This record gives sequence, structure tokens and C-alpha cells, in this order.
Amino acid sequence: MMALAQRAFVVRFKDLDKWRVPRAGPIPATLPKGWRVARVGDFAQQITDCVRVEAGKPYKMFGVKWCGEGVFLRETAQGDSMSAAWVTPAKPGMFIYNRLFAWKESFAVVPSEFADCFVSGEFPQFTVDAAQVSAEYLDLLFRLRSVIRAVNAASAGSAAVSRNRFKEVEFLRMELPLPPLETQRAILAEWKKAKAKIDEAHRKVKRFREECDVGLLKRLGLLVDDPGPRRGAFCLASRELERWDAFFYRADFVSLDQRLRLMNAIPLGKLLQFSTRPWKPTDFPTVSFEYVEISNVTKEEGIVGSHSVECEKAPSRATTLIGTGDILISTTRPYLGAFARVPQEYDRCVCSSGFAMADRLASNEVDPEYVILFLKSAAGLRQMERRMTGGLYPAIVQSELERVLVPSPPISTQRKVVEDEEAVRARIAREREAARQTARRIEADLEAWLWGAKEVPHA
Repeated sequence: MMALAQRAFVVRFKDLDKWRVPRAGPIPATLPKGWRVARVGDFAQQITDCVRVEAGKPYKMFGVKWCGEGVFLRETAQGDSMSAAWVTPAKPGMFIYNRLFAWKESFAVVPSEFADCFVSGEFPQFTVDAAQVSAEYLDLLFRLRSVIRAVNAASAGSAAVSRNRFKEVEFLRMELPLPPLETQRAILAEWKKAKAKIDEAHRKVKRFREECDVGLLKRLGLLVDDPGPRRGAFCLASRELERWDAFFYRADFVSLDQRLRLMNAIPLGKLLQFSTRPWKPTDFPTVSFEYVEISNVTKEEGIVGSHSVECEKAPSRATTLIGTGDILISTTRPYLGAFARVPQEYDRCVCSSGFAMADRLASNEVDPEYVILFLKSAAGLRQMERRMTGGLYPAIVQSELERVLVPSPPISTQRKVVEDEEAVRARIAREREAARQTARRIEADLEAWLWGAKEVPHA
């Protein structure tokens, strides 16, 4: 949808290089005493040092995560397998961003532990004049929604999602408000304290989740060993030789399988009735449907969203009509636990072929919520890991999925497990909402501090 200006505005003639209505948040007409407006190019300079890629030499390549989450090691590649002829060495302390995903808040400061790494030309690095601004403060500025809107408006490309690059020239011409260095340090200190609160809330949620997982396995009397590779030679009885694959017989996989068989655990294919339910255009009189992709399902919350798709433009993976009560199990990267039971609000949506769908139970002595909980536990996910195949996109085929073993205690025990889980979910929901409210308050404060609209504590 096109955004229209709500009032008249003025653009300097020297800035009029695009016939496009600016979408960035306006810099206030008056700034606090000691503040000024500066172009990024006034205090930042791009690093142009690069080295020629040598065949046979390893290069540790890193990238920048989305949502301001810092940098990460992407891969170690041999020179003769790389398409780039030149790479840029990492410079610790420099400001860096991802040209292709700048609109996803892909900005960061290079940490010292990445000193021996390299980046491609899609990740420009910049020195920052420490007498004017710190790299950490600049990183904070590029977390603001108003600044990211300006980044998006200044980006150029044919597709907003895949090819909308934020070029260095646009970065360097951006204007930002800069307070004195002592105010910058005060804002950073407040941000770090606030971030610590958010991180603690997330750790608390994670801890509750882990305690629930441990509690489920403890109630079932099931132990899961830590993962570890086989060392040295080993032998198996012929009755245990399911496939010619050393990874399949990793020690923790084998011990878990033995414990489950001693419990008379039942294969998933004998607990659930898997099915296919193709859709047809006549199923949707409005000529569009709500599409649930794998990314719309999380381990913690189940189905969290969908998006509208016109029938005639439906992607080839949009294959299955789903209904209330169906069980969806992601077969792509199953170790992420993207499994869910379809709630009423997603009845008659369409899901991706990346899900296996079960629409019936094989017995009344099975609680479907219990089955999903077990599959999401360490014991369930470890079996998925054992049986999946593939490198970049590991997946589990349905025939292997149906062989995953599930303990089948009395239905009363299953329901007690589900009841305990619901209590934990409610607790997690309260903590998560408190964390969201804290994050919203912090974001509002940060926006006000960085634009000079609110006095900074201790500044």
C-alpha cells in the first residue's frame, strides 16, 4: 500500500535526486543544547582494503544477523570453491551492515573475536570518527524504526525482499541527530541496562520451557543421553542393523532407541492416521485462501500466523487443506519442532507440503496433545535428528517419521502430562507478555532519547 504524506513538507533542491516522498521520521526542528545534525559521511569512512582469493586457502566468512542481533560465522570456504575474486578482512570495532538485508535491521559492530574472518562485498565496513560518535551508538541508531524506514526508502532494487540493496552512497548521505559524547555514553548505558532486563525475561521463559521438557521425560521415566559421536570401531547384532549409516548408530541414538523399546513404545504411524487432503479452487469462493508455511509454526506457540494467497497464484508447495484438530508435523528441519494441532481459527486454511498431516487417531487411548508434546521433547526431536537426511535442507520422509517411537502410558497419565504443560504454557505466556511490554517501553524510550525528545537519565 502506498504511504501518502499527511501534510506539506519541504525538500532542499540539492537533496532532490529521487522523485520519492521521504518516509523517514523527521528530525525535530529543535534539538537539545549541544546536539547537532550530521551526515553519516561526515564521521564515517568506508574501508576499501581487500585481498585476492587464493585457491586452496581457507577463508572464515561471516555475516550480519537480522534484527540487530550481531554477526555470525557463516562458513569456512576454500578459495577455489568461492565465486568472489576478492574479500575484505574483518576489522574489529568497525561498523558493518548487510546491503541486501539492511531493511531487516542487519547492522552491527565487528567484535574482536572475528579478527581472522572475512566478508564479501555485500557487507561494507566503516571506520567511525570516535571524536564524534562511537560505533556502538551508531549501531543503536540503526535499530530505530524511523531510521529503518528511511533505509527502506533509500534502498534500490527490483524486489523489496530479495534484491533491495542499501548502497553505501545512500548510507553515507543519511542525516542523523548526534548528541555530545557523554550523552551518547549515557544512552548506551541505559540501553544496556534495559537490554539486560529483556534478556533475563527471555532466559526465564527458556528455563520454564526446559523444566517442562525435563518434567515430561521424568514423568515417563525416560532418560536421554547427551549427544556424542562414536569413537573407534563398534559392532551391532544383525537384528539391530536397520541401515548402513554410521551416524544412525550414534551412541545416544542407540541408547534412546533401546530404552523406548523396553517401554514398549509405539511407532507414530500406529498412533496417528496420516493423510493427504488436496484442495481445489471451488473450495474457496473468494478465490483466495490463508496459507500456513513452516515459518508460521513455532515449537513454543504452534501456528502463529498465515497470509492470504490468490488461488491462481498459489505456490506449488501449497498443497494441503487443513481442518480443526488436524496434526501438522514439519518434515523439513524437524529438529526445530514446528509441530502443531490446528486450532479453530485456522480451519480450512492451506498448508505447505513441508508438513505431514494426520487427521485421525488410531485409538481412543491416545491424547493428540500428548503426542505433540512428546515429539517436541528431547526424546522426540532426537529421533527426528537420527532419521532425517540432507545437508542444507535436512528433512525426514514420512516413512521414517512414522517409525519414531512414542511411549504410550495410560490415557490418565497422558492427560496429566498435558494438564501440567498447559499450566507451564500459561506461566510462560505471562512472562512473555511482560517481556513484550518491557521491550515496547524500552523501544519508546530509546526512540525518544535518540531523537532528543526525552531527557536521558544521568546524562
